[in-house]
Amino acid sequence: MRLVTTLCCVLLIAGCARSGDSEAPDTVNQVDLQRYQGTWYEQARLPMFFQRHCVRSQARYQLLDAGRVAVINRCETADGEWRQVQGEAVPQQAGRTDKLWVRFDNWFSTLFPSLTKGHYWILYLDDDYRVALVGSPDRDYLWLLSREETVDPALRDTLLDEARKRGYDVSELIWRGESG
Repeated sequence: MRLVTTLCCVLLIAGCARSGDSEAPDTVNQVDLQRYQGTWYEQARLPMFFQRHCVRSQARYQLLDAGRVAVINRCETADGEWRQVQGEAVPQQAGRTDKLWVRFDNWFSTLFPSLTKGHYWILYLDDDYRVALVGSPDRDYLWLLSREETVDPALRDTLLDEARKRGYDVSELIWRGESG
């Protein structure tokens, strides 16, 4: 019984210690989805299974009715093949446009729709809607996006600084042109 009690206490303490890290990152609060729509080029991302073969990626967003956004993600592999997936983003909270749920159309999401929606939080967006930082609240996913295929070093540094301020580990970023 002592062992069970000790184990429970250790787990409780570990859970409390971890809870300090779980504070959600700051977002931009509101996004004009009309201005946000269009093509965005991935400059860098944290490693993720679904993009493991991608060397260049881009996303195209199109505003639909009721605040919904059509999503088309394209990825070029190292051997020059383009892959594409379509989906839809919807606000996580009515009237709030910086935190979206995104779900892609595939067999798995058809079978398990509630398990396949992912967080799409807009963490940083410059005033001109030229660069953006998008991630998940658990900090497992992060994308540095821009309207142009390349960005100057100053914009790159701005995005890295904004990511660090929000608690993301940028040391593992995969940059445009790299696979991972």
